[in-house]
Amino acid sequence: IDVKWRNKVVKLVSETNPENILDIATGTGDLAINLSKTHAKEIIGLDISDGMLEVGRKKISSKNLDGIISMVIGDSEDLPFEENSFDAITVAFGVRNFENLEKGLAEILRVLKPNGIFVILETSVPTNPIYKFGYNTYSKYILPVIGKVFSKDRVAYKYLSESASVFPYGEELNNILRKIGFINVVDKPQTMGVATIYTASKA
Repeated sequence: IDVKWRNKVVKLVSETNPENILDIATGTGDLAINLSKTHAKEIIGLDISDGMLEVGRKKISSKNLDGIISMVIGDSEDLPFEENSFDAITVAFGVRNFENLEKGLAEILRVLKPNGIFVILETSVPTNPIYKFGYNTYSKYILPVIGKVFSKDRVAYKYLSESASVFPYGEELNNILRKIGFINVVDKPQTMGVATIYTASKA
């Protein structure tokens, strides 16, 4: 399901024919690699963890994408780029971890080109009461157990459900984006609302 969500992000970005793309909180570069399908000339994956980036660099080399994708260590709330630098900016499951959400979004607006596209893929909570009950039960009680069995790290999966439950989503996040200065803000709930794709632009 996660792969399908990311492919939708790639399609939305591809429709704008970007020449350069910034993928923030890129981790090991999965979305940055997928974004190479957009035929952008330059893709930069930025993350605060050099260990994650190093894994990403190996993936990129194995796919012969070194000439297109570069991995840069950096802080999403203090981006090392000039104003109006990128045609498209993406963040997949990263804004939830911004220490200061509004500061991070303001930095993204600063380095996005006018008429550029900004796409967020992030966890959310279903609004349908039946789906919401099932989601809460699964994320609070079942997911941490699965995480412990397969990754031996129950705490990380407990954090995932807890951070998702308190993070603003839907119209609440739309309003924060508008407050920062983004225009054409749209949210697209995915898979009964367990995740949402947001698109926005810059005047």
